[in-house]
Amino acid sequence: MLKIPIFAAVFLSFFFAEDFTSYTQNIPNSNEKIEMVAIKGGKFMIGSPATEAARKPDEGPQKEVEISPFWMSKYETTWDTYLIFQNKELETEKNLKVDAIARPTKPYVEMSFGQGKNGGFPVCNVTQFAARAYCKWLYQTTGIFYRLPTEAEWEYAARAGTNTPYYFGDNPKEIGEYAWYFDNSNGAYKIVGGKKPNAWGLHDMYGNVAEWTSDFYEENYYSKISAKDPSNQMFELYPHTIKGGHWDDDADLLRSAARRPSTPRLKQRDPQIPRSKWWLTDAPFLGFRIVRPVIVPSQKEIDAYFALPPVDE
Repeated sequence: MLKIPIFAAVFLSFFFAEDFTSYTQNIPNSNEKIEMVAIKGGKFMIGSPATEAARKPDEGPQKEVEISPFWMSKYETTWDTYLIFQNKELETEKNLKVDAIARPTKPYVEMSFGQGKNGGFPVCNVTQFAARAYCKWLYQTTGIFYRLPTEAEWEYAARAGTNTPYYFGDNPKEIGEYAWYFDNSNGAYKIVGGKKPNAWGLHDMYGNVAEWTSDFYEENYYSKISAKDPSNQMFELYPHTIKGGHWDDDADLLRSAARRPSTPRLKQRDPQIPRSKWWLTDAPFLGFRIVRPVIVPSQKEIDAYFALPPVDE
């Protein structure tokens, strides 16, 4: 964790109390943009109580953790912005003195599997390596550090100040107003933002596509989780934590506390030899969204974050 001098912390507290607001990140040399929502820091109980319906053992024990302020993308990352990263040689890259930006290889199959790409559909079938590389590309083209959320940041943002199973309450029959899931998706994801947001203005935190977090998945993680800005960074192959549920899930898997691990089965049918470090062929339900921390890490920490994670996930 980055150490900040007391005078700097006081300055940051004053500055962000005045100017910490939502904003729009334009993608250089394109018409695309990313809406970023300001998420104030605070404390919350991560996980679920033992009395919560459909609770799984890996959702506890509950523990109070404190989260520093950050921005989170209002919507899941779309194909529209991802394909710029994948396909287009931006002028920015020619003009900036940056490291070479690796791009996703052309897949052997159409990776939305017919669900749709143009017009605001969420990207899917991407590995965590690909999601981190997208964040690196944004960093190198905008000069702003973006990354995947930690598991704790994700759940804190999803709950939006609530402690009920869902951010709208405890009645799963209401979830159709807020999420695309098994009962209403007709077997495919939908354009982002089509359902009601949570109280902090974030759309599709439940359903549509499930979302990568930065964290390594451990079933007993909450028994040892840090009380301040917890992060479980390990560059090991499997598993990493996925949150939010998706278009083919039942309502109980969309709860704020629900979590699942990534597995090798997500690319079980990968036809590419060797297997792609960019694409999953059995995860048309898995995408990601991005965050920007208020406290910018050191260059050493940024470089470490963008170091190659396992290539087969």
